[in-house]
Amino acid sequence: MDFDFDMKYIKEVPTATQLAFYSLDILDVLFGGGVAGGKSSALLMAALKFVNEPKYDAIILRDTYANLTKPGALMERSFEWLAGTDAHWNGDAKRWEFPSGATLSFGYLDGPRDHYSFQSSEYQFVGIDECVNIREHQALYMFSRLRKRADSPVPIRFRCASNPPTRDQLQRGAWVKRRYIDPDTRNPGSLFLPSLMPDNPHINREEYMKSLYNLDPITRQQLIHGDWDIKVQGEFFKREWFNIVDKLPPKEDIDSCVRFWDMAATQEKAKGKQPARTSGCRMYRTKHNQWFIDSIVKFRKTPLDTEQIIKQTADMDGKYFPIRMEWEGGSGGAITIDHYTRYILPGFDFRGRRPPSSKAERASPFASQAEAGNVFLVKGQWLADFLDEADTFPNGEFKDQIDSVSGAFNELAPNNNVLEISIL
Repeated sequence: MDFDFDMKYIKEVPTATQLAFYSLDILDVLFGGGVAGGKSSALLMAALKFVNEPKYDAIILRDTYANLTKPGALMERSFEWLAGTDAHWNGDAKRWEFPSGATLSFGYLDGPRDHYSFQSSEYQFVGIDECVNIREHQALYMFSRLRKRADSPVPIRFRCASNPPTRDQLQRGAWVKRRYIDPDTRNPGSLFLPSLMPDNPHINREEYMKSLYNLDPITRQQLIHGDWDIKVQGEFFKREWFNIVDKLPPKEDIDSCVRFWDMAATQEKAKGKQPARTSGCRMYRTKHNQWFIDSIVKFRKTPLDTEQIIKQTADMDGKYFPIRMEWEGGSGGAITIDHYTRYILPGFDFRGRRPPSSKAERASPFASQAEAGNVFLVKGQWLADFLDEADTFPNGEFKDQIDSVSGAFNELAPNNNVLEISIL
């Protein structure tokens, strides 16, 4: 079917790239790349394409409700376009309702289980704005909500819009590049439609560029040129330093081992930041002073769930596998170590460790061994996320895995200088 561009609801003249995005009827498309390329308007245009068709339901998602409703964001833009038309706003449901019976809803995927709130919903259009802020499993779950009647002429569509991930978005947003950009990993059938500032004649480019030149060079390159390949490099590690292997060395070559836990802080997350995660690294040192890691467990849970996971991990590692935990400062650290000693891990080789220096200083000895080619990572599901975190340490959003790895290394290193603390 040929659907004309209905300017009754769309209050901006589409750019050439927006019109191309609007016209595509294939299932899965990412739009964007550069800042001010018209991503949000393109997403809203695409969502409105079939609102004259009965039984058409669309939804646009963001990472948080605040980002959905802030000035200039998609919900406010929808009011600029639709207020005064025959569309009706249902404030309780956060959706526009059209005379045809079609709807356009707004939602968010903030918490790790928020996608289940859409479990019984059916849409013909799912749009995600700034998708690098969304967890991969939650974004891909929304494909399961795309359905239509057998006799419907409306195609089902999954649409994303985003700039390349910034430093703080790198770990959560890495899936977007894998799915849409990288030719080696790109999902067959998915399409990337780039859009940059020059594609948008509605923006005052000269003034916008003045603002962008206040940014660091890497972020500026990402936003101006839509560069998905450039990324923030940390000051400690390069991923090519690590040797990737299929298995651990023979048992007779292993000199010592440990599971080291870095516990997440309990305070509320800072604005715009994700709270820390609890991370437990399992490391082995060989008789030749080579270092092997075959497991990193990481999670963000309640205190009770955290205790259960640490106990379960200890049971899987084995009764005699040493366990160490970072002793946090203040009386709370002493209480935690005492609690785990008495009630969570009784009978295990468990001790608290008070680190002697800052996080960056603790990571330095391990980084030196990695650079020398003495660190080996056993293939597993944990590996890609660890390498992404190591790549950006200490500038990235997360440091938890590096903290647990550094703790394990310093525990096993000859002549380590960590202070052992045990509760008697």
